Amino acid sequence: MAARKDPAGSMRFFVDVGNWIKGTFRECSGMGSETELIETKESLKGGHLEYMKVPGALKWENITLKRGVTDDMQIWKWRKKVEEGDVQGARTNGSVILYDSQNQEIARWSFKSGWPQKVSGPTFNATTNEIGIEELVIVHEGIERGSP
Repeated sequence: MAARKDPAGSMRFFVDVGNWIKGTFRECSGMGSETELIETKESLKGGHLEYMKVPGALKWENITLKRGVTDDMQIWKWRKKVEEGDVQGARTNGSVILYDSQNQEIARWSFKSGWPQKVSGPTFNATTNEIGIEELVIVHEGIERGSP
């Protein structure tokens, strides 16, 4: 009988984006891929229709990271490279690393040639008791799920 493996919680993760970002975030999403669907139909003998679903192009999801605002400007400096037209200089590889309750790495999602497509600052509201959240969207050219 195989040893039971409990699923990991999603709250212990770290983001390492080349020379740009090494830090913690509040949320991370979008680590996946999708194959576009091409649907077609053909007419068969007797007028019957045959429907076919064929795989199309491969698409990678954008990685979205959210964190509380601090005085750290690395996200904004990285985005500035793209704003100035140096997308090639902004491209970098990176990883999102998941840890278990004993702080041991149990999973890693590594992406290649990522660059910041979007950076958003917080929404300010003096009537609430919340921290300001900034958001970073990273586009890339492939992600791979690995383990330690």
